[in-house]
Amino acid sequence: MHVFRVGQRCLNIDARSDEGVLKMKRWMTVLGLIAFLGFGLSARAAPDQGPGEVVKAFVSGIIDVLEHREDKTRLTDQDRERIRQIVNGRFDYAAMAGRSLGRTWKTLDEEERKRFSDLFRQLLEWSYGNRLNEYKGQRVEYRKVQFKGKRARVLTIVSDGAKNTPVEYRLHQTAHGWMVYDIRIEGASLVRTFYQEFQSQLEHGTYQQLVQALQRKIAKLKERG
Repeated sequence: MHVFRVGQRCLNIDARSDEGVLKMKRWMTVLGLIAFLGFGLSARAAPDQGPGEVVKAFVSGIIDVLEHREDKTRLTDQDRERIRQIVNGRFDYAAMAGRSLGRTWKTLDEEERKRFSDLFRQLLEWSYGNRLNEYKGQRVEYRKVQFKGKRARVLTIVSDGAKNTPVEYRLHQTAHGWMVYDIRIEGASLVRTFYQEFQSQLEHGTYQQLVQALQRKIAKLKERG
């Protein structure tokens, strides 16, 4: 079993501010962050892997990268690339982006949906990716997998020795195998949190203003490394 540190933090990205920052109600655990690091979109999970195996594979692989870093205080470009290779194709970013954007998603053409999905991916990568530096050898216990048609829930417990935190991965079956479309930590949904924040921004501005705010945020996060 493996584990990550569980913590909370607010990520602020307000489309109406000069900072271009959107307020997040919760900050997901480092375990959750690992699930967000689907930096690439080309590779796919093996179609014959079950949902439990999919989650175990990318979580264990990323922990291995973190534990074998020469410099435990940062992620090198090589570390990031290794993580990209491990998680490629494990997350359905189009589904996550579409659910987070809500009705506005239906108004976008195919090209704009791809653009927003990629923007969403980058936001997750750069907002949460650097937090992987905080991994301190916590443990992940895989409890069970629940199925409902072509959907599944993989239930895990993250323990830091002082607290046990439930982390639930939600996956659906696609032509490319089982892929993650949401993560819930202590019942809080990542997709739902983004949905609420995006809707708040759209109520006071346009879709293009939201896109511009996200682009500014991502640019600043990349500058920080």
